[in-house]
Amino acid sequence: MGTFDIDVIEKEPAEVETPLLVLAHFEDDPEPVGSAAELDARLGGEIGRILRRGDFRGGKDEALAIFPRPGEARAERVLLVGLGKRDAYQPERLRRAVGAAVRQAERLGARALALPLDFAARVGGRAGMPTAAQAAAEAAVLAAWEFREFKTIQEEAAPRARVEALVLVTREDAAACRSAAERGRTIAAGENLARDLASRPGNVATPSHLAEVAGELAETYGLGLTVLDRDAMRREGMGALLAVASGSEEEPRFIVLEYRGAETGVGPLALVGKGVTFDSGGISIKPASGMEEMKYDMSGAAAVLGAMRAIAALALPAHVVALIPSTENLLSGRALKPGDIIRSHLGKTIEVVNTDAEGRLILADALSYARRYTPSAIVDAATLTGACVIALGHHAIGLMGTDPALVDEIRAAGEQTGERCWPLPLWDDYRPQIDSNFADIKNTGGRPAGTITAGLFLREFVGQTPWAHLDVAGTAYRDDAAPYHRKGATGIPTRLFVEWVRARTER
Repeated sequence: MGTFDIDVIEKEPAEVETPLLVLAHFEDDPEPVGSAAELDARLGGEIGRILRRGDFRGGKDEALAIFPRPGEARAERVLLVGLGKRDAYQPERLRRAVGAAVRQAERLGARALALPLDFAARVGGRAGMPTAAQAAAEAAVLAAWEFREFKTIQEEAAPRARVEALVLVTREDAAACRSAAERGRTIAAGENLARDLASRPGNVATPSHLAEVAGELAETYGLGLTVLDRDAMRREGMGALLAVASGSEEEPRFIVLEYRGAETGVGPLALVGKGVTFDSGGISIKPASGMEEMKYDMSGAAAVLGAMRAIAALALPAHVVALIPSTENLLSGRALKPGDIIRSHLGKTIEVVNTDAEGRLILADALSYARRYTPSAIVDAATLTGACVIALGHHAIGLMGTDPALVDEIRAAGEQTGERCWPLPLWDDYRPQIDSNFADIKNTGGRPAGTITAGLFLREFVGQTPWAHLDVAGTAYRDDAAPYHRKGATGIPTRLFVEWVRARTER
């Protein structure tokens, strides 16, 4: 996808020339207010009549197009989008509304849209307008993204136009809104990088490919880069990662990116992402149906790379280390077998009872390796367990952690970005499920509380460092995504990572 243009202008909304003028409306308002009222006068009261008839109520995700007659307005088309109830307003409501507007623009053949921000002042005062500017920019850039790297034929049902520009209209605080919008664009570009990486097939997005992308980020933004190949991992003692990689001809990679935006006086923040670029399940092979979706099993790694891009581009005053263990999980004569016992980087031995519980194995080595940086906190993300999808569906990230304050920080970042989390307990009552008769620990505790026992397994490798684990199995890719996403990769939790790091810089 090319560059998405975002501009902020100070102008009367009715005077804005645009293919599509988007008016956000709260469900509580029976009549047009603000920009909508001004435009309503130009349209001969048409917006008011629509509201009184109930053709449009302003509910969440609701949209209705109006086609002005010649001379009535400078905009070619007007789109009403709903924000729902005023007292339930959050930036996520605006993201969804802007996403719906982008989808309408595609169908109408409009390559650009304009959004007056005056509605935000009615819910957040002047401070609400920059927040709205960032959310609107994020949503527009995310909604306009489309993965077409391997498309050679244009489908008949494809959108009439690609949306390429957003104009935010305000009467005040244009500079603050412009800065916020640029921040939103940068963050969304990071999440779109994650979506690109997760969408690429396993024969393209290999561990080596992830390392190459990390190298490009390092060169562009001046990041520190370390990449371990198979031999280096062997010297490092990464027995768990190497065991998972043993069934594949594809070279594994262990990737470390370091961003030094500030010398904070404390250990860095560590982001860890599971990078299984294709997961067959190994000897404990998955069912054939739907196995093509296992290219998404590196979504945690993709989100970490996307977040590092955004963190560096925003020049956040933070010290962040990203760690990505990456491999395929395939089956061959050399592949890891159920019953095998392996030695992790930490030295702890692991009985493998299911080779499809491989993500926690490679994360174990990454979490252990992270200790050398003496991090002040570690947060990992992984498409780790199908059990999380059963427990929370596709709307919430499973969240576990050893430090209540860190868990609260992650939840707050999720609420702010719309990448919401729900905490699950790491009670010691569950710990006996991963006891092994033959090794220090086994890699799965069976079906009961499968997400929790996976978290308890990871906890074994973090030591005393505050740590949180994000199970994104249900949210990293979806068939029925938010209006500003498309079917497939969502890039979650890229924006959550960035917001968490940003919030940490203000402590």
